[in-house]
Parts: sequence; C-alpha cells; structure tokens
Amino acid sequence: MEKTVKLSAIRVATQLDLKGIKTFLELKPLADSSSELFYGFREDKYQYYFNYGVIVFSSHSEEEITVAVKAVQAYLKNPEPWLRDDHEISVVEGAPIDFDFDQLIVDHVDSKIIRIAMFNLAQSVALDHYHKKSEDLLVEIRGFTNDLETTGKLSINRKNMLKFIGRALNTQNDIADNIYIFDAPELVWDDEYLDSLHKGLMKHFDLRVRFSEIEYTLRIIEDNLSVFREISHQRESNLLEWIIIVLILVEVFDLLISKLL
Repeated sequence: MEKTVKLSAIRVATQLDLKGIKTFLELKPLADSSSELFYGFREDKYQYYFNYGVIVFSSHSEEEITVAVKAVQAYLKNPEPWLRDDHEISVVEGAPIDFDFDQLIVDHVDSKIIRIAMFNLAQSVALDHYHKKSEDLLVEIRGFTNDLETTGKLSINRKNMLKFIGRALNTQNDIADNIYIFDAPELVWDDEYLDSLHKGLMKHFDLRVRFSEIEYTLRIIEDNLSVFREISHQRESNLLEWIIIVLILVEVFDLLISKLL
C-alpha cells in the first residue's frame, strides 16, 4: 500500500531562540541539542526547529503550518519573508531507496527516516538563502568594478567599504556555523540504511555542489575586496602625500615672508 508524507521546510528568520521554543512548547522533544529541536506528534506529524531560522513540518496542512509559526513568533530573531521548499516521501512496499524530482521513495517510513529527510531539506533551504545572499553581494561588487572600469575611480568610501566587508564576513561566518553537509547526523552512524538515505539526499539536493558554488562566489568577492582595499590605501596614501606637500609649502612661504619682512 502506497503512502505519502509531505515535508515543508521554511526559513522564517535569521535565527530561532531554541531555548525559548522548548520552554514554550512544554513537550519533550525526540531530539534536542543547541542547534536543533525535533518534535513528534500523532499521525506522522513532526516539527523540526533549527537555530539558523528554518522550521520543517511533516504532514501538516497549510493552516497548521501558519498557526505553528505564529505560535513561536516571539522566538524568531529578525523575522524575514518566508523562503520555502516542499518535498514528499512516498512509501512503496519492497521499493529500494530512490529519488524523483521532488520525491523520495522508500519501502517503509518511521521517525528516523522522516528526520533525515527533514534535516537535508532544511539544509537545502538554508543554501538557497545563502546562495541568494552571496549573489547579491557579487552584484554589488560588479557595480563597483564597472564604475572602476568606466571612471577609473572606486565609487565607495572607506566607511561603506568596511560595512560591505562586514556583511561578506558575516555571511561566511553564518555558513560556517549553520551548514552541516560535511557532518552526518548521529543517528546514521550505526545504521547502513539511514546512512545510504542521508548520502542519497545530499546528492539529490546537490548540497555539496551548491555549497562549493557559494564558497567560490565568496572567494571572488574576497579577491575583489582585497583589490579595493589596496586602491583605498593608495588613495589615502596619496592624500597624505598632498597634505605633507601643502604643509611644506606653507612652511616655505612662512619662512620667505618672515625673511622679506
């Protein structure tokens, strides 16, 4: 008998206050750490909270999702417009693990299988966010380089450049803190089936490839910023040289006037 479980991963904020959510729900989680909370309910309903602002729902209606997010609204840090991805788990008796465009096919389903699928779907949504963020930074960089090409001048002052560098560095730090594609969840360590499922989902969602693309984009941004810093330092050095020249001229004129008088 075929059965379908719908998963919905939504990035709702930059961060979630997991301690606050845990206290608020007053329900013992199935899994609990400083970075995630996994809750089970009846009828294959699960909720998975990640500290990087993503909530994943299993077998929830649209109304139930809206109500659940509103219930923890007070624990969302810097709420943002929803970024969402949906996926399905189809249970087909005797079927090997397989992956369709937006569907995972397994021969049975339990909380562990659902949790692994939710975990990878959450990572996918997080990568969507960081890809957009890194692309936005690259677009800004291209604007500066285009100005440099057409005018021969860098159209960003030192203060704004430092702000831009801060945003780029924060993006890199967020990715390092929140993306776990190189660390398998503990529950797959001693289970060959779950390990195969986890690796298959990582490949299906192209997590490593997308992560590498974001890293490459950030390296390009970093290289450009290094050039911009050199130009800025050169500009400041030139300004200091002119100030020194002006001061010397003032001293010379003062000396000449003193001599003449």
